Order: sequence, then C-alpha cells, then structure tokens
Amino acid sequence: MSTVQLRRIDPSRNMARFYMLTVQPSLFGEWCLVREWGRIGSPGRVASTPFPSPALAEAALDKCQRQKVRKGYAQPI
Repeated sequence: MSTVQLRRIDPSRNMARFYMLTVQPSLFGEWCLVREWGRIGSPGRVASTPFPSPALAEAALDKCQRQKVRKGYAQPI
C-alpha cells in the first residue's frame, strides 16, 4: 500500500492546495487508486479508480504523481 502527499502553495495567487494519492485494496478483491484533493484546511474531494492488480494501480499512481509535479505540486518537507 503506497501513499503520496503533494502540496502546491503560492501566496501571491492565494493558492494552498493538497493532493493525496493512495493505493489500497477494495472490498471486492480489486486494488484502487484513491485520489483526494482540495484546499488545505478544508475537506477534500475523493475519487477512487479500481484496478485488477496492485502493479497497475501503482503505475497509475506514478503517472498521476508525475503529472501533478509538472503542474507545480511538491512533497511537503
């Protein structure tokens, strides 16, 4: 089970966002990529995408993480 936390903070644009990616098993024997995002300090939105194997879910997590890093997100220190 993997978890990645990303943040994008830009005070000049009043931007304080978070994005969290998690790979976890579902109740139905599949593996899910769970994405949660929103403004820091508020409840985020959640989306879950099922995959037949943990390797495919991890690959989707890596792809999503690369996309977010290109957009300016970074892991918190």
